Amino acid sequence: MTAPGLPLTGERTVPDVAAENYWFRRHEAVYLALLPRCTGMVLEAGCGEGYGADLVAGHADRVLALDHDVPTVQHVARRYPRVAPARGNLVALPVATGVIDVVVSLQVIEHLWEQERFVRECARVLRPGGELLVSTPNRLTFSPGRDTPLNPFHSREFAPAELEDLLRADGFDDVEMLGLHHGARLRELDARHGGSIVEAQVAAALAGTELSPALAADVASVTAADFVLHDIALDDSLDLVAIAG
Repeated sequence: MTAPGLPLTGERTVPDVAAENYWFRRHEAVYLALLPRCTGMVLEAGCGEGYGADLVAGHADRVLALDHDVPTVQHVARRYPRVAPARGNLVALPVATGVIDVVVSLQVIEHLWEQERFVRECARVLRPGGELLVSTPNRLTFSPGRDTPLNPFHSREFAPAELEDLLRADGFDDVEMLGLHHGARLRELDARHGGSIVEAQVAAALAGTELSPALAADVASVTAADFVLHDIALDDSLDLVAIAG
C-alpha cells in the first residue's frame, strides 16, 4: 500500500490511505490547532510527506520544509508547489541565525538521536520573540511502563515533564505544555472497539490481518475535529504539544 509517490513504511504518516486515516487525522488536528501561530517565515524541521507544511503554507508568508531523505524532498517539491523543500540535517540546520519566525516540528523529535542539539539549533535560527512548536507521542501512554519505545523508528520518547525540561535546558525560557486527547465521538468509538480504537488497530497489525469492516469504517470516519487539545491531564494525553519561546 502506498501514498502517491511515497511508500507507507510505518516511519511517517501519509494522507489518502484509509487504514492510516486515524493517525493522519491525529497529526492533522495539531497542525490545525497551531496554524494561527504560523506567521511570517516558517521552518518545518522534519516535513515528512509534506501535508503539514502545505497546511502551514496556506497561513504563513513562506515555508521552508526540511527533511534528510532525498526522495521525500523530491516528493514534496512535486506534490506541494507552495512549499520550499530542501534536504537538511536537523541537528545542523542549514539556516542563518535569527531569521525564522516559527519553527514547526511535529512528530519528529522522538526520531532523533541528538535531541538536545536539535533544540539548540531551533533556538539559534529563531528571531527574538520567535516560537518553536513541537509535538511528540506521550511516552506514558504511547509506550506505557517502558523506557525503550515500542516504535522501532523512535530513539527516545518523552513524558510531559521530560519534554518541558529538555526545552528549558536547551534555549527556551517560556514553555507552554498541552496534550491531545480523544473528543466525545472518539471516546464512543473507543467503547465500541473494546476500550481503544488504537489498540484494536495495533492488534490487527500485529496479527497481520485486515481491519474488520466495522473497525475499518470507523477508522475511515475519523476527522481532525474528533480530537481536543488542552492543558488538562497531560499525563493521560495521547500526544504532547509544546509551545516554546
